[in-house]
Amino acid sequence: MTQFLPPNLLALFAPRDPIPYLPPLEKLPHEKHHNQPYCGIAPYIREFEDPRDAPPPTRAETREERMERKRREKIERRQQEVETELKMSVSPWMSHCSPWMLFSTL
Repeated sequence: MTQFLPPNLLALFAPRDPIPYLPPLEKLPHEKHHNQPYCGIAPYIREFEDPRDAPPPTRAETREERMERKRREKIERRQQEVETELKMSVSPWMSHCSPWMLFSTL
């Protein structure tokens, strides 16, 4: 089908030049020569921290403990709010009256 196209459109379907070959930057892993053979961690053991000198690990609270603590704090905070509301609701000039008599002032 493309052979029937005009030359200007046929040029759009022409193949590109092949990609030029570039040698790899590094050798492949199996071609590398290691200067030193692989060894264990024995030479580095003396660099580690002595476990006797390390401070004891700090214990973080668990999820259940955190939820219990937040629940207790919320209850305490709400109790304090209720106490302050009660103190504010009874005004000083009504302190000599009983709480039942408050509606008689209306």
